[in-house]
Amino acid sequence: MRAKTVGFTLMMGALGNALFVITYYVGQIAPGVALDFSLLPAYIAGFYGGPLIGFISGLLVGVLPGIMFGPMGMCGWLGLIVLPIGKSLTGLTVGAISESVGLRQNKRSSLFAIPVSLMAYVPEGVFTYAVFEWLLPFFIGSGGALIFLYYILPKALAEIVIISFFMVTLLGNKGFNEFLWAFMGLENRKTA
Repeated sequence: MRAKTVGFTLMMGALGNALFVITYYVGQIAPGVALDFSLLPAYIAGFYGGPLIGFISGLLVGVLPGIMFGPMGMCGWLGLIVLPIGKSLTGLTVGAISESVGLRQNKRSSLFAIPVSLMAYVPEGVFTYAVFEWLLPFFIGSGGALIFLYYILPKALAEIVIISFFMVTLLGNKGFNEFLWAFMGLENRKTA
């Protein structure tokens, strides 16, 4: 991995954790349930850096959420493991989908950011359901599918819809694209 790519990945991880702190304290919905826009940098990393960069950024992005929803929340020690894994699945998936459909090469790629963003959450959603249905009750003694269905899934879907509109804006912004490609030391992959 090149130094600029490592720097980009670390910046996305740091940005994700900063966004988590801001939204965690501003977006409290219920005790232990808060809006969390930390996935936005994992989406950016996946769309622009591909699956590996999205995966690593997602792992980094999941550190503070893992602490706050883990030992300091209802997930206990298990949250330190499962939250980074879940977020890394989204970064990996968005990177894989965007590469497989050539999203960065298509000048109309911003139009596809919404469905790609929504589809990219599916693996994390399934993983999170499994965590709440089986892992949390087994290891921690809390959780359950109803908590996931009533609190986590609606909140997550609202976050992903909002993030998808951010991605439409970013992918459609010529200046942002040129800056990011120049920063990463790559050619401009979007066609004019």
